[in-house]
Amino acid sequence: MSGTDVRVLVVEDDRVAADAHALYVDRVPGFTAVGAVHSLAEATRVLERTRVDLLLLDLGLPDGHGLRFARGLRAAGHPVDVIVVTSARDLAVVRESVSLGVVQYVLKPFAFPTLRERLLRYAEFRQAAGEAAGQDDVDRAMAALRAPRPAELPKGLSAPTLDRVAALLRAAPEGLTAAGAAEAAGISRITARRYLEHLVDSGRADRTPRYGQVGRPELHYRWLAAAGSVSNV
Repeated sequence: MSGTDVRVLVVEDDRVAADAHALYVDRVPGFTAVGAVHSLAEATRVLERTRVDLLLLDLGLPDGHGLRFARGLRAAGHPVDVIVVTSARDLAVVRESVSLGVVQYVLKPFAFPTLRERLLRYAEFRQAAGEAAGQDDVDRAMAALRAPRPAELPKGLSAPTLDRVAALLRAAPEGLTAAGAAEAAGISRITARRYLEHLVDSGRADRTPRYGQVGRPELHYRWLAAAGSVSNV
């Protein structure tokens, strides 16, 4: 990647999630992951020896809270930007994040398209330079950081059923077939397959063929650990 890429450090105590988030970053044009660390002490050492433009910062780290760390960076005048990546849904935490200049707040679990959208919006905001000619220019710059409306589901799919199928898949470490998901969810096999394929397309699940003794291979769907294995903040 070029030297103009936004250099991102992932700070996440769950090692599987940290590696997945770093891979996500590297898939977004204009961004490169400089590393994935699992504590604030490690993050401090990286920040001291290399240029980092953006932190993907978890909040519940083994040696402290991410927002206290962000506050310390601000007090020290460190220019790194911060995107919080957490399971914490407390709006008081969200408000504190905003007061510290956190540029995005992403709830776990999430799929690659969610992080890609946030990173691209951050890049648009970052590239805005120069003096604003008026309020419209300021509004456009700030709007770049606002999250888009959730994408609509494909026609014929409903959010409650999708949540039900996703929950079943998360609870099945060995994975599910469309027939198994259909029986557990109380829907038809064809319908179950549509929801499972949507989860694959959105980066939350994968599918692999399994061959039996006779007939065509059967597709098995498995929830991706990086999309939903992390329940801590």
